[in-house]
Amino acid sequence: MLITSIGQGLLWAPLVIGVFLTFRILNIPDLTTEGSFPLGAAVTISSMLAGQSAIVASLLGFVAGCLAGWVTGVLDTKLKMPSLLAGILTMTGLYSINMHIMGKANIPLLDQKTLMGWLPASWSLNLQTIVIGSVVTLVVLAGLIWLFQTRLGLSLMATGNNPAMSAANGIYTDRMVIIGYMLSNGLIALSGGLIAQSNGYADIGMGIGTIVIVICLPLLQNKYRTKRQLRRYLKEIGVDQHATTNYSERPTLAKSLLSRNQQRAARLKGRESND
Repeated sequence: MLITSIGQGLLWAPLVIGVFLTFRILNIPDLTTEGSFPLGAAVTISSMLAGQSAIVASLLGFVAGCLAGWVTGVLDTKLKMPSLLAGILTMTGLYSINMHIMGKANIPLLDQKTLMGWLPASWSLNLQTIVIGSVVTLVVLAGLIWLFQTRLGLSLMATGNNPAMSAANGIYTDRMVIIGYMLSNGLIALSGGLIAQSNGYADIGMGIGTIVIVICLPLLQNKYRTKRQLRRYLKEIGVDQHATTNYSERPTLAKSLLSRNQQRAARLKGRESND
């Protein structure tokens, strides 16, 4: 079970990296994910059924995801739509496009050779999945590390950090945003193609809920980190942390903190007068 989970997690890694690009680097909530993920699966499996190799089909899935990201980027930057609305519109349109590409809601792989099939047949399927997932993830990470050391990558990060200042320094922020959308959704589609090859089929509903799982985990982590910092602060000032959860006791707690501050101010004032 653990080995299987590791292999599947590595195949999902490009999706996580793609979401990281938009949510963390560009600070944009992109909902195109739920459309570009099954788009990559649909294009990859359809290309393989049409006679393309698994490598070419996976690259075609990546390119298809980049095109989906380009559409969202244009809606966001050129048509001045809110990023959430732009992602929702693209996601909705991709549902029909994915259905048109596949021809039906679900298409299975028959005897086509997947990326895992390039490895020795004596290896187990879990081992093949881990190797392919590791290689793809390392290639993606190496490419992004190289990218963020170039002028383009630095401009991309600067745009996400401070768009106004980036524009003032001559960076074409709209172009950077579109490139960010394209890279993000290209990686997400690549992950969809890898998952489809691992599962042996592409399904129209593959992307449902994927963005929720990627977003909810960081939010829960931030919430837990905030509570832990609050408990540490209350412990340092000598306040019972359970008192803050009782709404009826909050006015008393506030008065207690106020009186303590007044006492500290009086002592400081007394020290100054004595000096």
